Parts: sequence; C-alpha cells; structure tokens
Amino acid sequence: MSAVSNLRSEDQFLCCICLDVFTDPVSIPCGHNFCKNCITQHWDMNAMCQCPMCKETFYTRPQLRINTLLSEVVAQFRREVQQKASSSSSEQQAAKPGEVPCDICTGTRLKALKSCLVCQESYCQTHLEPHLTKKGLKRHQLIDAVENLEGRMCKKHDKPLELFCKTDHTCVCMLCSVLDHKNHEFVPLKDEYEGKKAELEKTEAEIQQMIQKRRLKIQQIKESVKMSKGDADRQKAEGVQVFTALKKSVDRGLKELIKEIEDKQETTEKRAEGLIKDLEQEISELKKRRSEVEQLSCSEDHLHLLQSFSSMKAAPPTKDWRGVSVPPPSYEGTVVRAVAQLEETLRKLMKKKLFEAELKRVQQYAVDVTLDPDTANSKLILSDDEKQVHCGDVRKKLPDNPERFSPCPNVLGKQSFSSGRFYFEVQVKGKTAWTLGVARESINRKGKIPLCPQDGFWTVWLRNGNEYRALAGPPVPLCLQSGPEMVGVFVDYEEGLVSFYDVGAAGLIHSFTGCSFIHKLHPFFCPCKNDGGKNSAPLIICPVNQTESIND
Repeated sequence: MSAVSNLRSEDQFLCCICLDVFTDPVSIPCGHNFCKNCITQHWDMNAMCQCPMCKETFYTRPQLRINTLLSEVVAQFRREVQQKASSSSSEQQAAKPGEVPCDICTGTRLKALKSCLVCQESYCQTHLEPHLTKKGLKRHQLIDAVENLEGRMCKKHDKPLELFCKTDHTCVCMLCSVLDHKNHEFVPLKDEYEGKKAELEKTEAEIQQMIQKRRLKIQQIKESVKMSKGDADRQKAEGVQVFTALKKSVDRGLKELIKEIEDKQETTEKRAEGLIKDLEQEISELKKRRSEVEQLSCSEDHLHLLQSFSSMKAAPPTKDWRGVSVPPPSYEGTVVRAVAQLEETLRKLMKKKLFEAELKRVQQYAVDVTLDPDTANSKLILSDDEKQVHCGDVRKKLPDNPERFSPCPNVLGKQSFSSGRFYFEVQVKGKTAWTLGVARESINRKGKIPLCPQDGFWTVWLRNGNEYRALAGPPVPLCLQSGPEMVGVFVDYEEGLVSFYDVGAAGLIHSFTGCSFIHKLHPFFCPCKNDGGKNSAPLIICPVNQTESIND
C-alpha cells in the first residue's frame, strides 16, 4: 500500500473544471470524472449536456451518482497530505539554502519564522519568544521572515518604510511624507498591499482560468488524437477488407482465364490425338497390304501370281488427308475480354464494399429516436413505446397545439440536434408510400406544407409503390434497382450533409450536400394515408445493428 501511495500526485485527483482536488466525485457515461457540483453547474450554464473534456453529447441528462471508490481514494489522499503537513510543522528544521536563518542561533542556525523591522533581526520559534511576551518588545513590528531587512528601512532617514506614496508610486517612511513628499497622496502599506493583493488575486484567477482552458484544450486534443487513431484503425481494417475482396476477385478471374486457355489447348490436343490414331490405323493397314504385295511379287509361280494379282490390284480404302490439319486455337481477345469482365466485376465489387464501409462508418453515430406525440397529426396512431407510427382512418380528438401537424399526416422525433453527427434507421417494409428525413424545428406545421430544403425539410419519399424521389425542389427522381426495406438517415450538422441509405443493400439512396444549418433539426416521419389498407404497414424506428460485410 505504501508503494502505491508514493506514486500518487495531486494531478491525479484534480477536477478539470475547478482545478482543485475532487469534492463528491462523479463519473459520467463517457468515463471522465468531475466534482458533482462543478459538472452540474457546467450543464446548467450550457444548452447541451456535453463532456467538457471529450465533447461527447448526452441527449438525456445523465443521472449523477457519487463514485464511491474514487471518493475513498481522494479522502485517503487528503489524510496523507494533512498527516505530512502536521508532522513537518511539529519539528523545527535547520535553515536550508534559500531560507532565512535565525540571527541569534549559534551552531546550527534554525529556520527563522519572523523578522523584526525595529531590531533588524530574524528569529526562530525559540528566540522569537521575547518579542511575544516582553512589554517593550511587543510593540515592535514583526513580519514574516525575510532577508535583506536593510532594504525595508528608509536609506535617508533610517526609519521603517510604512507608507505608500500613490503620487510617486513608491514606499516611504513617516519623515519622507513630511519632508520630501509634501502634498502627495499617501496610504498605509497595508491598504496598498490589500489593493494590490486583490489585483493579484484577480490576475491569478484569470491565469488559473487560462490554465484550465489550456488543460481542457490538451484533453480535447488528446481525445481528438484518440478518435483519429480509432478512425485510422477502422479505415485500415476497411481497406484491408476491400482489397482482400478485390484480390480474391482478381485471383478468381486469373484462374478462370487460365482454365479457358487450357480447355482450348486440351480440345486441340484431343482432336490431334484422334487424327493421329486414324492415321496410325491406316498406316498399319497399308503395311499389311505392302507385305502381301512383296510376297506376291517374289512368287515364281506364274499361275498363282496371275490368279492373285486381280485381288491385289485394288488399293485398300484410305482417307484423303490433303485438307486435314490441326490449326492452333485462337487466343486473340481472350485476355482482353477477361480483363474487361474483371474490370466490370471489380467496379461493382468495389462500389459495394465501399458503400458497406461507408454505412458502417455512419452507423457509429446512431442515436435513440422516439416519436413526439405532441407533433403527431390526429389521424396518426403511435405505439406505446413511441417507435412505430401508421395512419388511421379516424381523426382523434386532440388539442390543436402549435406543434401539431394539421392536416398533413406527419410527426417529428422528440430529439433535436444542433451540432455534430447523428444517424437512425426506419423500417419501411410493406409500405407503398412514405416520407422520411429531417426538418427544422421552426417549420410551418399547418396547412399545405412544401417539403423542400427552402422550407426546412430534407426528405426522400416513395409513392405508388415504386416511385422514389428526393424532395430537393424541384424533386429528383431516384432510380433504385429494388425498393429498400430499411432506410438509414445520416446528418453531419457542421458539414451540411443529409444522406439516405438502403441498409439491406448497403447502398446510398441520395445525399443533400452544401446545406446550411443554423436551427435545431428533428427526425421527420410521414407514413402517408392508409389507402384502403394497401399502406397500413407502420414506419418502425429500429435499433441500429452495424452491417456485416458480405464475403464474396
């Protein structure tokens, strides 16, 4: 335990807001610690609940509980500091270099506690006793021990410097005020000291605040570097994944090319083997015939030769081989076609992998979104958990408050965002019409509402089961190969970006870029009319599960 205690330093137990040792330390969800009162006041003074160190934003104010373990460690640290201070104060120490020694001590000179401006000497605890008890000495002026007592005496009048001349901004004695500084403004040294001390305390507070800001900036930079490293690691992992998939595709294309060439060569070789076999068969028959001819030509039997000649006269049937050949297979264009096909495959694969990586990146900024009943049109039916909404046929009797949409079947999310990045996903499966996106808090909610960026809406919609558009003013038709069942919405407030993703296909549907956000943004939902039951499926806000890459 002592070894651990020796490693402790005050910096380990400092609150970065008040720059003092923790009082009632609490931990917030990002893992950083603060005094309970400090973080409470900090959040009371700011619009958002944000960590002063890492800038993580909490959209619901965290409940603060005392960190009992850290509280016990801080208490132990305080006790150790107090014990150390009390033990050092109980022993009189010999004057060290830089400390004022007692002028009366002989031998080992102890550390002086006070200096007398009258006697012009400094005293340790023992030798200070007469100035505290004897009547004549008790009137002498004592100050904390200092060196160079001569410097505290007026060189001209050999009197203590007791006044401050505000006219000449210098310290003077009583005789100076009468003889050399007539008609000047004077104040006691103590009064000027108090004024200057107050100025110094103000300056110290300002410096302390500057130190605090710089410590916070250091922490922010460290957190930024940490986040940057995390992003770099993720990018490297995504790069390895994409290039590994590309390499597999290239290897597969090369294997297919080699097989095509080898198949052509094998076909050529098999044809050649068949022809050679036929030729060798005919050669065998011709050799047999030649042998018969040789035997007959050697016969001296006139009758036998003449009788056999007629049967030998006709040559054995043979094939006309003059036009037969085995041309080498044509490989012209084989490599070019294979490369072109590979390029197309790689283009599609790379696009797919990059969209998967992009979707995984934005999914890191997922937030918990719920529907706001106070904004819901009176025909809309919300689930108890405020995660699902569909349009009914009957208008409910609800107060027509300014926040409520009327007559359009729209509803906003409860959560608002005025900085940073956020992402949420909505299931649209089974619907023939819907509108999704984000909207300014200050939008018009009554009457016919134009859904366009100029009026504070950044949305995409589906109509008639297969007509997709980005409502950019004028609307932009979207060509989607298949209708998405889950739509992801991502917003980068500072970048002015709103993007929509087909989560199932890991593809980008549309992006609004170059937006200028200066107001709070809310998630926006419109399940559209029931359409006689054809569009009765609800819009469902779903928890975000990071998309897993598909290995090809």
